[in-house]
Amino acid sequence: MAFDPFADEPARTAAGHEIGQDLSLLSIHELDERVELLEREIGRLKEAKASKETSRDAASAIFNLGST
Repeated sequence: MAFDPFADEPARTAAGHEIGQDLSLLSIHELDERVELLEREIGRLKEAKASKETSRDAASAIFNLGST
C-alpha cells in the first residue's frame, strides 16, 4: 500500500456556495441550484429578522406602558 501524505487531513466538504466565488466553471444547472439555495437562505434570514422584530416590539410595548 502506498503512503498517503494527506491521509491525516480532514476531508473537505464543498460548501453550498461561497460569496464572491468564481462562477465561470459552474454549469447552468449548478447555477440554478445555487440560486435556489440562496433564495431559501434569504427566506430563512427574513423569517429570523421578522421574529426578532416581533420580540423587540413586544418588549418595547411592555416597557413603554409605565412611562406615560
